[in-house]
Amino acid sequence: MVGESREASVTERSGAAVLSERAQRLLTALVEAYIRDGQPVGSRTLTRESGLAVSAATVRNVMADLEEYGFVASPHTSAGRVPTDKGYRFFVDALMRLGPGGELDRELMRTLEQRLVERNDDPRQLVASASQLLSNFTSLAGVVTVPRHSHAAVTQIEFLSLSENRVLAILVVNGREVQNRILEVDRRFGAEELRRAAGFLNEQFGGRELSDVRALLLSQLQETRASMNQLMLDAISMAQKMFAPGTPADAPVDVVIAGETNLMGFAELSNVEKLRRLFDAFNEKRDILHLLDQCLSADRVQIFIGQESGYRILDDLSVVTAPYTVNNEVVGVLGVIGPTRMAYERVIPIVDLTARLLGSALNQNR
Repeated sequence: MVGESREASVTERSGAAVLSERAQRLLTALVEAYIRDGQPVGSRTLTRESGLAVSAATVRNVMADLEEYGFVASPHTSAGRVPTDKGYRFFVDALMRLGPGGELDRELMRTLEQRLVERNDDPRQLVASASQLLSNFTSLAGVVTVPRHSHAAVTQIEFLSLSENRVLAILVVNGREVQNRILEVDRRFGAEELRRAAGFLNEQFGGRELSDVRALLLSQLQETRASMNQLMLDAISMAQKMFAPGTPADAPVDVVIAGETNLMGFAELSNVEKLRRLFDAFNEKRDILHLLDQCLSADRVQIFIGQESGYRILDDLSVVTAPYTVNNEVVGVLGVIGPTRMAYERVIPIVDLTARLLGSALNQNR
């Protein structure tokens, strides 16, 4: 270690780094200054902002210790230092003072209540509003998954004939959610045939849970195929395509994203190729959905810093998420995506508050 004769700023205990109080205060000052200014932080700034009565040489020694243990790094173009992902993680877990303050807290609460709880919007509109509000209040990208249905019952099935051997299947779930899928069929069906096939399926499955429908298709109805007429066989064939895994009743959860262009304002994300890949990921949604899906079992706010997400496209970003509930059951996840240099002490309470209020709005909307 640099300067073995001086008092150690960082030690190890049970395999984990332990920071002295002085090192903690200097690391806090460094992270907060870098989040605010986006520039490497030098010894003079740290001395001033930490409030410590220490020399610049002492600050440099502490920084050397923190750098050796991976909490800070020195960019090649500057004598100042910047936090690493490990430094951010220690700051978030052990050093951060959560905000926002009382007045801003009340302002946020009131605005969110007006835009979410006090409006009788449908679930999709509430989700879109929550995503936009997250983006507006944090100046980052807001993400909200569309609520999952723990109880999804078939309300209505309809079929419409398309060109060639294709049929548009329309499924209404829980009286309001509409899901569509184009089915490839063996022959051209007339409008009357499709109407009668839909009538048969509505009679068989109307009001049943989707899981029950799948079970019936695989067991009872298949076992009695010999006694079915052609109309029934055609209807069952189309239903099997309609309710197959990955189609539409089993479609992946969608995510609503707002404010992606906010990220273009951060210098560390200004690389054109990096932005292109990031926006491609926003458009495809797959990796983001997989990450949010991991957060469904979290109790409250969960934070992924840099490479912690496990997705390379998010290596230079942080993701702050929280689950939201309906009737005490987790039905979705919301959060923000931004640079690792985000104002965690402000972002975390906003994400937590929005999750609680979105859940309240959805409960009220049921």
